[in-house]
Amino acid sequence: MLGLAGAVAGSAASQAAEPSTHKAKTLTFDVVFSPFSPIAANNVRDPNADFALGDEFVFHDQLFAKGSRVGDDLGSCVIASITTSELLANCTLVIRLPGGNLTGQFVAIAGPTPRELALTGSTGSYRNAGGEGTLVEFGNGKGRLTLQVLSFAPRGKGG
Repeated sequence: MLGLAGAVAGSAASQAAEPSTHKAKTLTFDVVFSPFSPIAANNVRDPNADFALGDEFVFHDQLFAKGSRVGDDLGSCVIASITTSELLANCTLVIRLPGGNLTGQFVAIAGPTPRELALTGSTGSYRNAGGEGTLVEFGNGKGRLTLQVLSFAPRGKGG
């Protein structure tokens, strides 16, 4: 349900006597997750453990809006911590949409806990954008990705 849900709010900010504007846009997608794909990247392993520090998993998920495929996301996660109760991974992703791409980072832990992500870069019609988002897994290979995209006018361009 990617409903590229239009502009939600607009506001103005002043930086060094030069006005620049930023607008927030909420994007919501239904997600179909790819199969779990671990990669044993660490050659020094505990033979009794499923994972080792530095191991990775990769993903390529499909994004939908109103029942139609509108883009995808892909990325990887590197296992950064393993304890008896928790697996922690540092993840990066690229979200490919009509008109441009967004990049992001998030921390993944095992289980269906919602993942908060930071939007760290952008191209095309999303150029000069940043923001944040939430990824929720429903447990059936599906989920929802909601992004709050802030579009910033470049400094010195006026807005």
